[in-house]
Amino acid sequence: MEFVTLNNGVRMPQLGFGVWQVPDAEAAVAVATAIEAGYRSIDTAKLYRNEEGVGRAVRASGVPREELFITTKLWNDDHGYDSALRAFDASMDRLGLDYLDLYLIHWPLPAHGKYVETWRALEKVYADGRVRAIGVSNFPVEQLEHVLEEGEVVPAINQIELHPMLPQAELRAFHAEHGILTEAWSPLGQGRGLLDEPVLAELAAEHARTPAQVVLRWHLQLGNVVIPKSVTPSRIAENFDVFGFELDAGDMAAIAALDTGTRLGPDPATFNRAG
Repeated sequence: MEFVTLNNGVRMPQLGFGVWQVPDAEAAVAVATAIEAGYRSIDTAKLYRNEEGVGRAVRASGVPREELFITTKLWNDDHGYDSALRAFDASMDRLGLDYLDLYLIHWPLPAHGKYVETWRALEKVYADGRVRAIGVSNFPVEQLEHVLEEGEVVPAINQIELHPMLPQAELRAFHAEHGILTEAWSPLGQGRGLLDEPVLAELAAEHARTPAQVVLRWHLQLGNVVIPKSVTPSRIAENFDVFGFELDAGDMAAIAALDTGTRLGPDPATFNRAG
């Protein structure tokens, strides 16, 4: 297991387990399987509607709470100071936890103009000691700049769509300049052709690994926090087994050449769905 240190000194596992699109009833089993496989960081969100299942798995795991790192996110219909505070309370009730490790604003919704106000609510729960770190998700540079200018706390993380087809070099550079860690969602490109790329097959054969393991290793060596998702026990274990090999500079360059600028999710600069 490798760790990263957030800008407030909190340590976070660099490799975590995501539960997007995992129904609540399945989430408890998937998270339990992930924890048994060695994962210690779990990423959920109000939107995923599986916070209760995640919480059940965490409480039943037998792993001391301080050894686990739990993230959830505020959804778009909860922007605004008071709404965000209520949303945090509701997420904590669903999770059934005494404290949270990381709380994120899921999307900035720039047309609504409430993300700075919302950020101040996150600063409040952080100041109150109810969450160990706060951050954002899907924030472009422009919205990050507003948060940095008007907020008191620098976001610990920006969780963004990031995979070899969309490596986000400019945004990662901005993060590095301001002490914000980059976390990748859809790190494997949702499997949409990416894992069938011949170069990944060649690298996988060379390292006696799978294409998915090669891509996850690429993320880790870039310094990204990464949260692959699966409900298949063998794949959950496979995605965690990425610490025993290294990609060299040529390997990293070959993967970087897969950049097509292809975005699989919405463009944060124009995505404003509040419901």
